[in-house]
Amino acid sequence: MSKKLFVGIIFGAAFLSGCAGSTFVKTADEQLVLGKTTESEIIQKMGNPYREGVVTKNEKQMKALSYSYANVGGESSAPGVTAAKSQGFYFFQNKLAGHEFVSSWKEDSTDFDENNIEQIRKGVSTRSNVIDVMGVPGGKYAYPLVQNQDDEAMVYLYNQAKGSAFNMKFYSKLLVVSINKQGVVTNVEYTSSGEK
Repeated sequence: MSKKLFVGIIFGAAFLSGCAGSTFVKTADEQLVLGKTTESEIIQKMGNPYREGVVTKNEKQMKALSYSYANVGGESSAPGVTAAKSQGFYFFQNKLAGHEFVSSWKEDSTDFDENNIEQIRKGVSTRSNVIDVMGVPGGKYAYPLVQNQDDEAMVYLYNQAKGSAFNMKFYSKLLVVSINKQGVVTNVEYTSSGEK
């Protein structure tokens, strides 16, 4: 199962039920250390996940945990959008390989302007340039979620659902900007799917 598909299934289940999962407090980025934080540390801090799965990237399998919450009556970031949020964690050899937070709640929406991506230049832009253009990322990836073992990626992810259970429209977008040890952009990956 691809990483993006795993996230989509988690959100799909939460959105279709209208009110799903359990509300949770996002684990702050500074409490998450790529290559060190373990699955048991996340579960101890956050409790049992809403969903578990396995994802494959760069021919390596990883365990995935997700904590999700959706509420049709919640205050969303845009009219008609179901208020939902999720925090995902990916573990390779029981160490954190990546984490991401995605939200369509007004208070902590992770929506971003994809029109600004063209300002990011491989081999030229730096980590601080990316933050200036795109804002603070909602997550980080390391190998094998990124191709180069020495890179770390900044992750921007947004998902939304609109409509009723019988006419639900999903939209998602994912931006992964890989950065080398010198702090320079090595790769930019952007994908989107669905209907706004």
